Amino acid sequence: MEANPKYEIIIYWSDADNAFIAEVPELPGCMADGDTYQSALANTEIVIQEWIETAQLLNREIPKPKGRLMFA
Repeated sequence: MEANPKYEIIIYWSDADNAFIAEVPELPGCMADGDTYQSALANTEIVIQEWIETAQLLNREIPKPKGRLMFA
């Protein structure tokens, strides 16, 4: 798996969490948050790598990035 996989990331503001939430739809449960849009994105890049490393340790399949999945 490449160092910076190209998974779709959806970022939105959550009033309930008072933070930006970033979700990676192709990686179940892979999400992060941040006080700013940029910090949520940076945290998500770390979590994607951790998700992949954990999947490898557990011998689970790692989905290949499909590109754009959702439309605004």
